[in-house]
Amino acid sequence: MSRLAAASLAGTAIEFYDFLVYGIAAALVLGPKFFPTVSPLAGTLAALATFGVGFAARPLGSALFGHLGDRRGRRPVLVISLLVTGLATVAVGCLPTYDSIGIAAPVLLVVLRFVQGVGVGGEWGGAVLLTAEHAPAGRRGLWSSFPQIGPPLGSVLANGIMLALSAALSDAQFMLWGWRLPFLFAGVLTAAGLALRTSLPESPDFLEQRERARMPLVEVAREHGRLLLLTAGALAASTAVSYTMSTWALSYAVDRLGVDRTVMLGCTLSVAVITGALIPVAAVLGDRYGRRPLCLLGCTGCAVWMFPMIGLLSTGRPPLIFLGYLGAMLGCVTMLAAVAAYLPELYASRVRCTGASVGYSLGTVLGGALTPMVATALAHGPGAPWGVAVYLTAVALLSLGCFALLPDTRPAVPQPAAATG
Repeated sequence: MSRLAAASLAGTAIEFYDFLVYGIAAALVLGPKFFPTVSPLAGTLAALATFGVGFAARPLGSALFGHLGDRRGRRPVLVISLLVTGLATVAVGCLPTYDSIGIAAPVLLVVLRFVQGVGVGGEWGGAVLLTAEHAPAGRRGLWSSFPQIGPPLGSVLANGIMLALSAALSDAQFMLWGWRLPFLFAGVLTAAGLALRTSLPESPDFLEQRERARMPLVEVAREHGRLLLLTAGALAASTAVSYTMSTWALSYAVDRLGVDRTVMLGCTLSVAVITGALIPVAAVLGDRYGRRPLCLLGCTGCAVWMFPMIGLLSTGRPPLIFLGYLGAMLGCVTMLAAVAAYLPELYASRVRCTGASVGYSLGTVLGGALTPMVATALAHGPGAPWGVAVYLTAVALLSLGCFALLPDTRPAVPQPAAATG
């Protein structure tokens, strides 16, 4: 289990590093590099739109890799999805800008972002299922939570590298060539991840299947359509809040409030370290008290905290911004720690990879694809961006209602036999 958990964690960290480093670059540099003919605000919106393309591609990746996982096994999903995402990320780092090749630059950027999203869409299901299906029922939440540490760890890597470059390079150097280095570094991480994953054993649940679904996606849509929509809605809040923090808030604080870019990256990095360390702790609580109660608690926390978070962010003071970030991400982590075990338990083994992966990806689309752009548009006027708080609170309430309609799946805890006299 330790080897499986380590390999799954490493892979999700690498893939979410790839995905997140694009989001940071979109907030800081991709607008003027690939959309220089429009205003700064329009350029930022266009760059964040390409960020959303990656989310739009994730359900396609989930369907393709889910089919592969249900038909051929979970392990091939881990290897191929990592390779697809890594190569697309490295290609972004090599891409000529608008000044060099004109309109072809943003077109190619969108294509590569789409390919990157396809790979990430397949990653989560394979990594989570391989650990969940090996884990004992009483500790499934704990072991399944290790792939969920990957996104915060990927955020630490992405923000850490951007922070180091911001500190070491001048603004001119960073804008000229420094922004490419995090994308190129993805090639090294991908090679390391492939070395870890190629020797993993296949899932016992998959090997024990007597009959496999011919068309897993069709079967999921036909027999579990309501469940699929509820899981997508339930997961929207954690994605909306986390990507608002990692993309829009970063751009807003630097461009509108004049906070130093290095300081903001440091805030994001610190919060990612803290929340990543708390994921296994929250997962143990899910094993003990149930997955759904934990998700309901985290979703409620997000709904309650959005207005205080915007108020703290609007001060422009780094300690208060850090507090706002931390409160928002604690709510997200409480949900993310539980869903890794929760979603696979909702679906039968024969369609589990497709059902869990597509449900998760649809939730990320619903919560994350348009959120940075919506937040940027809502924050355009003078004063504190309270419209962003309204929007995020509404998404959190939607997710809360969806979680309330889902069943809890925690295995019953065996009771000790009664003493006899």
